[in-house]
Amino acid sequence: MNYGITVQGLETIHHNGNDKVVLKRLEEILNEYEIDTFVIGMPLNMDGTKTIRAEVTNQFIHKLKCKFNKIRIEEIDERLTTVAAHKTMNFLDINKHKKRNIVDTISAVYILEIYTNKKKNN
Repeated sequence: MNYGITVQGLETIHHNGNDKVVLKRLEEILNEYEIDTFVIGMPLNMDGTKTIRAEVTNQFIHKLKCKFNKIRIEEIDERLTTVAAHKTMNFLDINKHKKRNIVDTISAVYILEIYTNKKKNN
């Protein structure tokens, strides 16, 4: 069992559709931290079917596998993580102008928590 593990948002990489920017930044992060797994949120519809965005996510996962072939990739159902992030921000009374900048980071934390809880229970 892994004790002492915390889940925290490191950063949000803004890429404007340019995956090369993301891959370059991920390479820098990999050189700085000991990372063995990428956890990717998979956008699904509420009925569990894949969204159009899921195909884009799958294409990005393929690029990750090609560039970082020694890193494990785990897909996590990300349904309702953005809703949970907004609820958390509302509870914390975060200014609506700041919400836009941190919603992805908070959602990513929820995705990582789902992953660590799943791993802990296996």
